[in-house]
Amino acid sequence: MEATTGCATVFVYLTTYDQSTSAALTRTSATSLSLVLCLLYLLLFPFHPLGLIALIGIGTLALTVIGRSEDVVTAGITTAVVLVVASLSPHNAWEQPILRFADTAVGIVVGLAAAWTALRLKRVTPLSVAAPPAARR
Repeated sequence: MEATTGCATVFVYLTTYDQSTSAALTRTSATSLSLVLCLLYLLLFPFHPLGLIALIGIGTLALTVIGRSEDVVTAGITTAVVLVVASLSPHNAWEQPILRFADTAVGIVVGLAAAWTALRLKRVTPLSVAAPPAARR
């Protein structure tokens, strides 16, 4: 399992299923914006620290303008991870956003499945131990 998949799973699996679906939406929107920005950048330029700063700033501004300021931290972290990984393996660096998106999608699905399963398990009551029949007289 990739680290991104594990992080997405942990990020999405919360106490209730409603919280998990909300976290999945946040993770999806933040990651999508970040990965689109990273893909466009890496198709045009190689990694550079100023590019990293610029993309985090653009992502922050875009999310704030569209009213999703709660996604800024997730998008910033995702952008940093994608660009740093791309800098470590610059050959076909443009593939990193696509691979990280796939990792994140798998993690979101696993997290939601775990939350759904936990919800179903809470509804199942354990079999009660039958009381011994009363002694007949």
